[in-house]
Amino acid sequence: MTPTAITSAGDARRDVATISLIGLAHGSSHFFHLLLPPMFPAFIRDFGLSYSELGLLVTVFFVVSGIGQALAGFVVDRIGARPVLYGAMACFVAGSLAAAAAQGFAGLALAAVLAGLGNAPLHPADFTILNRRVSPQRLGHAFSVHGISGNLGWALAPVFLIGLTTAFGSWRAAYLGCAVLAAAVLALLVLRRDLIDDHHQAHVAATRSAAAGGGEHPMAFLKLPSVWLCFSFFFWTTVALAAIQSFASPALGRMYGLPLEATAFVVTGYMLASAAGMIVGGFLVDRTERLERIIAAAMALAAAMLLLVASGWLPGMVALAVASLAGFGTGLAGPSRDMLIKRAAPPGATGRVYGTVYSGLDTGNAMAAPVFGALMDAGLPQTVFGGSAVAMALGVLSASFVGLAVHRRRLALA
Repeated sequence: MTPTAITSAGDARRDVATISLIGLAHGSSHFFHLLLPPMFPAFIRDFGLSYSELGLLVTVFFVVSGIGQALAGFVVDRIGARPVLYGAMACFVAGSLAAAAAQGFAGLALAAVLAGLGNAPLHPADFTILNRRVSPQRLGHAFSVHGISGNLGWALAPVFLIGLTTAFGSWRAAYLGCAVLAAAVLALLVLRRDLIDDHHQAHVAATRSAAAGGGEHPMAFLKLPSVWLCFSFFFWTTVALAAIQSFASPALGRMYGLPLEATAFVVTGYMLASAAGMIVGGFLVDRTERLERIIAAAMALAAAMLLLVASGWLPGMVALAVASLAGFGTGLAGPSRDMLIKRAAPPGATGRVYGTVYSGLDTGNAMAAPVFGALMDAGLPQTVFGGSAVAMALGVLSASFVGLAVHRRRLALA
């Protein structure tokens, strides 16, 4: 084997190891999105809380995460992504312990705040490390794994919490298990810290050179229209996802008369189809220059399937299957979305851009649930699927403008 081949194999192994660690961290953040909701019935029983109070806990989480995510990007650009990632995992440990010790709403609210703080820096930290550590030819696959790991984190949380509660007869024991899980992930990140070091000498030199030459204000990136278009893209796509995650099951039950035992699988099916789409999308990223075209085609496919479900024309079980398969389109667009943001970000501002853009996720989550909940209360279950389709169409519009701006900038540079 030639020295070049040996070096290439070594680079590939390091890339895979880095991608795996960041995937684990991202999966952990999505796991802690659902730190409290699986135990809502227990909180109602033990603390006498109402659904409005429980909904407020979710809002607290996403408000803290959304504001923190926009600010965390500046911290990542200043001190590096690795220590910020450590701090995030420590917050997850603290949030789990707060939940285990909670004696009422105040204790649970503290747990929501700590978990939100932990979730806030994950996207700017993750993408900064991936963009600086992973070879360009494997970056599309890195974004694909990143998205899939998030879906797996969502899928694991209810099983983990309910399983431990059943095994030990106490939801407090389940939260102690969550603390152990977060501590184990933190220990692994510290142990393999060399693989997530984002302070390469070449990158530092390039960043210093850009700063010396341009002398731009740290907030200058906020003047870029592409940043806010990316934010709007995340907002609209998250509105669509939040509607499906929260209300697809009861909406299918009302529209098609399906039993809960059947409709409960629609979210699981949607997320599994989304994960499959992300795998395919990771290969398409490296083969396509105009990424917004992949995003538009994939999201249009998903929107068309959801509109078909909203029409009420399908047989009940077929509607459930079509709603689940719509997740493939959103997953297919995921890696292209993340690469498009990388191309739109100015040099030296990766963390700030990803932090600002990804706060659109939290904003969408915080605002969508009350709106679609009110529509369900008004007896309009079809709007869950129709509204999701409209939100996806608006997301496609935003992505198209971002792609056009990136394309024009590349032509100007050429």
